[in-house]
Amino acid sequence: MAAWLLAGLLTGSLVYCGLIAVAVRRYRAARHVAPASEPVSILKPLAGLDEGLEDNLRSFFAQDHDSFELLFAVRTEADPAYPLVESLRREYPNVAARIILTGEPPWPNAKVWSLSLMMQQAQHDLLIMSDSDIRVTPAMARTIAGEFAADRGLAVTTCPYRAVAGRSIWSQLEAMGMNTEFWGGVLVARMLDGMRFAVGPTIAARRGAITAVGGWELLQQYLAEDFMLGNLAADRGLGVGLSSYVIEHRIGSERFRQNAAHRIRWNRSTRRSRPLGYIGQIFINPIPLALLLVAVEPAWWPVLFLVASFRSLAGWATAESVLHDPVCRRRWPLLPVQDLLSFAFWVAGFFGRTIKWRGQRYRLLADGRFQRVE
Repeated sequence: MAAWLLAGLLTGSLVYCGLIAVAVRRYRAARHVAPASEPVSILKPLAGLDEGLEDNLRSFFAQDHDSFELLFAVRTEADPAYPLVESLRREYPNVAARIILTGEPPWPNAKVWSLSLMMQQAQHDLLIMSDSDIRVTPAMARTIAGEFAADRGLAVTTCPYRAVAGRSIWSQLEAMGMNTEFWGGVLVARMLDGMRFAVGPTIAARRGAITAVGGWELLQQYLAEDFMLGNLAADRGLGVGLSSYVIEHRIGSERFRQNAAHRIRWNRSTRRSRPLGYIGQIFINPIPLALLLVAVEPAWWPVLFLVASFRSLAGWATAESVLHDPVCRRRWPLLPVQDLLSFAFWVAGFFGRTIKWRGQRYRLLADGRFQRVE
């Protein structure tokens, strides 16, 4: 009985791999629009010095766009990111850039507090909200502006990201997971149901879309405020899309303990944001399912070669065709290790309801909101 149950799950997983390949083709076939000159405000919440932060921020100062402004938010001038931004402002005197001091955030989601203050001072209607660990090319702002100019119904869009790992083997494994399984899932969801969500770490939105979903005052209650912004916008009939512009997500280097902690945090948050979708993630990693099947029925061992082929096809389609990721190409033999880790963290995500984020502990609620634990 167990063998046939696992065989059924594994069959579903192989079908899912095929769907990824089809979803990649449809995404790549989507019409790419010419860059436009609509002005944009780029909002950057900062807290401390991430690995590679100076080069990350410099890439935003170097935008090849007719009209853009940069707004940065830090809590106090004592934050080490503050003098770095000031130095870059002097280096790029022709770029309109400002720093906003937020003080201690009164909301549980400190990032959303920073975004709310920056939006109040932003001059333009089109907002690009980007985390501190993002690096881009000079074409980013004008490409996104072109997509909004070409589709007047577009209200929120997500930039796909290519995870760039540091030297740690754990971050390299995580990057492989992001660039194969995670974005494969996003593309399949886009194909089957349309974009009914947004995912960080870089989202663009019309100011009116944020107001229409309830504003930052509502979104600050959620840990996954990015997902909720897109989800609520779609529920209200606003256009939600997936951009053609791929950013770099510099995830840095972490030891296993830190890496495991934030991967479990991510899974616990996802389980509450998308309960049914989280259960459906059992189909994402076929290799662990195949190993379990062979452990129950050793005579079925040839299935491992079939599963490895399907998983490689799906992962290659996403990492290479969409994200142009060189790391997966070099580290491809590690893909089964990443799948086993991912499966273990997925199981762990079903347990526990507290997380630790930037030194503060929070309790996750059943509806996706969260509360600070004093």
